[in-house]
Amino acid sequence: MLNEKTFLAIIPARGGSKRLPRKNILDLAGKPLIGWSIEAGLQSKYIDKVIVTSDHDEILDIADDFGSETIKRPDALASDTATSFDAIKHTIENMDRYDYVVLLQPTSPLRTAEHIDTAIELLERKKADAVVSVCEMDHSPLWSNTLPKDGNMNDFIRDKIRDKRSQDLEKFYRLNGAIYICDTNRLLDEKSFFLHDDIFAYCMDRESSVDIDEKIDFKFAEILINGENNE
Repeated sequence: MLNEKTFLAIIPARGGSKRLPRKNILDLAGKPLIGWSIEAGLQSKYIDKVIVTSDHDEILDIADDFGSETIKRPDALASDTATSFDAIKHTIENMDRYDYVVLLQPTSPLRTAEHIDTAIELLERKKADAVVSVCEMDHSPLWSNTLPKDGNMNDFIRDKIRDKRSQDLEKFYRLNGAIYICDTNRLLDEKSFFLHDDIFAYCMDRESSVDIDEKIDFKFAEILINGENNE
């Protein structure tokens, strides 16, 4: 709770994962992947409740072991066509109402309680209805383009940036998937964390923004965590 406002952290974790099977329960540096997000949520100064929503009994058992509350997701909300919002709405509707929802995706294990609390403090300071975490892009999208079938690069880079150094280009940011915070009523009304107004970015460093989607992401996160532990 912060200034009488309550915060519910929801961690959505489907059992199925095509690119990295059993992703959410794979061992990452000594604990299941989902355990990192549960611990971050529970360690937050402001989050009042952490709940894991899943269709998978093993995930729910692990979440329970880590001290999170759980809710069994209906099979219809665990299909490839179901959206994250569907699962979040189901969770909200089956619990007491909180002022804000904090979405913590389990694929962001390097996001910490400190990140969460700083994002919530930003929400309060800006008097915002939503905050979404981002990080600076590794490479400017101005250096990228589509390619025709023959690989011709005549128009690949626009003339006005052709001779510019990368450090002279404007900074671009991307969603890092780590933290989404939104006023509960507006989230349900607009069916998205990306509100039409009163929304601000919380900037995180790139290392903390690792988003695990494939095996290489998992390996990278493992290297970063083990490196920190050895310092």
